[in-house]
Amino acid sequence: MKNHPNDFKRQGQLNTHIRPGYPCADPVKFQHWVEYLALEIGPRPYSSPKILRKVADRLSVGFKGLGYNVDEQLYYYKGETYCNICASPKKEKIKQDPVPLLVVGAHYDTVSCSPGADDNASGIAGIMELARLISRDPPLGIRLVAFALEEPPVFRTRYMGSFVYARGLKRSKASLRGMICLDMIGYFSDRPKSQSFPLFFMDRFYPNTGNFIALVGNTKSAKWTKAVKDAFSQGTDLPAESLNAPTIVVGIDFSDHRSFNRFGYPALLVTDTAFYRNRNYHRPSDMPKTLDYQRAAKVVDGLACAVRTLA
Repeated sequence: MKNHPNDFKRQGQLNTHIRPGYPCADPVKFQHWVEYLALEIGPRPYSSPKILRKVADRLSVGFKGLGYNVDEQLYYYKGETYCNICASPKKEKIKQDPVPLLVVGAHYDTVSCSPGADDNASGIAGIMELARLISRDPPLGIRLVAFALEEPPVFRTRYMGSFVYARGLKRSKASLRGMICLDMIGYFSDRPKSQSFPLFFMDRFYPNTGNFIALVGNTKSAKWTKAVKDAFSQGTDLPAESLNAPTIVVGIDFSDHRSFNRFGYPALLVTDTAFYRNRNYHRPSDMPKTLDYQRAAKVVDGLACAVRTLA
């Protein structure tokens, strides 16, 4: 594996941006997860349930190795079994009173033609690195969830892994602080005009260089988005932009956070903005070599701070 420049400079270092004393996310570990999923496993479509099962088992082992309880949420689609992997702190076993939950989730499937490095091996790598960063003292109520299916043909249906999970929360009357969805968090560019937008006038208010991470949600999740962005920015120097808009704006609900919105929960998407920046979206060219692991690790640093602050 060819390492990116300065990959090893952050290993073992402490995060000294605003919140000293916390470890940094490791770009090398992040990259290892992306390469495992995109290169060793490859495309992970709904039509390959055995491959998805293999990924689920590997994620389960990863969470358990970090000291988490792991539950499998099984469901069925077209006669096949699919599995959400749900990690929670072990110390909750001795806690009597339930606490409000904070869910951080990402899908691990892909479209059939793509190895899905950015979409969405990067989101899963983010979940696993976040799990490592907070593993010594994970906040009570945190739930780290790898969703089985998100891509077409199940997108916007009840067969999305996130829909199954959010519906389960609603049926159990669980209290939820909010949900953070990670979908495509690894592609960045310093080239001017590398960023496009769903509406022609948005470049008046947002940078046209794709060197930032975006926090996106519907209008009802505006308070949650602000809270997450404020906490996120205390843990990283990576620029973050936010947008809350009606779902008629293309892309606002294009991931697993929409399932939580459907059940009335505040939820947002953390993203590099997908096809508004990354031309490899849903293509065979969505490969690990196209990602920026230094900046992706900074996304995880911000997420760790947000989780510690809000959970």
